[in-house]
Amino acid sequence: MDKPRLYLDEDVRLLLAEVLRQRGYDTIHAVEVKRHGKSDSEQLAYAVRNHRAILTHNIRDYIFLAKEYSHQGLKHNGIIVSDQVGFEELLKRVLRFLYKNSKEKLDNQFIWLHNYK
Repeated sequence: MDKPRLYLDEDVRLLLAEVLRQRGYDTIHAVEVKRHGKSDSEQLAYAVRNHRAILTHNIRDYIFLAKEYSHQGLKHNGIIVSDQVGFEELLKRVLRFLYKNSKEKLDNQFIWLHNYK
């Protein structure tokens, strides 16, 4: 069972990528790969090209993108959305999510992190 590989959208704190890497998770942040300022569709396309699930706080736009991908028959490696919560709470939810899921289970899934409280 392969661990999920994450790509954090620029609206997610960079610190989360650093902490997740320290815990052994393959995680990159939009700022680290010089993708800040790109549109949501460009961010998702980057995640797809790099076989990563994307984590974002931009719920409304990614709901739309998930529907567009489904409607067009496009594949993605998972879209994970979270409301804005404190860093410790976000880290707790992400770690629970990562513990319970494999990379393979995320394909074309839209995941709400509030389900991992």
